[in-house]
Amino acid sequence: MKFVTYRASVEGAARLGVIEGDLVVDVEMLAAGQGEHLPATMLGLIDTGRPGLDTLRACLEAAEGRHKPGSATALANVRLLAPIPRPRKNIFGIGLNYVEHVAESAASLDTSKDLPKQPVVFSKPPTTVIGPGDAIEHNAKMTKQLDWEVELAVIIGTTARRIRREDALAHVFGYSVMIDVSARDNRRAGQWIFSKGMDSYAPFGPCIVTADDIPDPQVLDLWLTVNGVEKQRSNTRHMLFKVDELIADISTGITLEPGDIIASGTPEGVGAGRTPQEWLLPGDVVVGHVQGIGSLRNPVVNSTPEE
Repeated sequence: MKFVTYRASVEGAARLGVIEGDLVVDVEMLAAGQGEHLPATMLGLIDTGRPGLDTLRACLEAAEGRHKPGSATALANVRLLAPIPRPRKNIFGIGLNYVEHVAESAASLDTSKDLPKQPVVFSKPPTTVIGPGDAIEHNAKMTKQLDWEVELAVIIGTTARRIRREDALAHVFGYSVMIDVSARDNRRAGQWIFSKGMDSYAPFGPCIVTADDIPDPQVLDLWLTVNGVEKQRSNTRHMLFKVDELIADISTGITLEPGDIIASGTPEGVGAGRTPQEWLLPGDVVVGHVQGIGSLRNPVVNSTPEE
């Protein structure tokens, strides 16, 4: 299933929807129409676990595509938000997780040329998250080196603490697209959180596809364009540390909880690694894609404070 967080009108509240063909079906209203209760938010649905998804499937089957007025809206007529507009915790970012990106980073960003022996983990605060179509902020007083990174986002469904790699994927709710925006000139003594953690630096969406529809997250093409020009293209099979390894590794010391997000790393082709280097500027449009999930489009806008 594909889930979205959406608004049906400018003034409307954010709602949880499930995609059915070219419609967005309101999950809470669908369930209520059949005497069931399901939440109106993505985090609420994730918290219900497998029983919630089973109830939703039963409701969809019973409806047979016939939805009460107001409970289904054309996808083209809604405003999509980030699937989880406000994560409960920082996003877990993974650095240097594709071989070619390790090489380009070593050449341009003074990172080690050696392949990491363990996942390189950093974080992005909840305030970095923006949704489809929202603006990536370019503050020229803060950065002259705004960069892009397309990534597969992994959304945790059940608590994972000190789990084995072979059990890891059972803890995944679903997958989405994230663009890890970075201000390359804001790394501080080797620490990345300020560089990667500024407001608007985590475009996220357009949907979450449940794990049962993506049984193997290591076979997905992913790519990114800037102003229609392709900059990155790879496949998740090239990850150094696969999704199950990332979950198992993080859970050795940090409990992963329902709704937590892991941005699993980016392939080569970032702006810092190009010759000459390329940076995002106001007016640019970035589009990230992951096979089987969809496209995430975000413009870059000027947010430089006036003197």
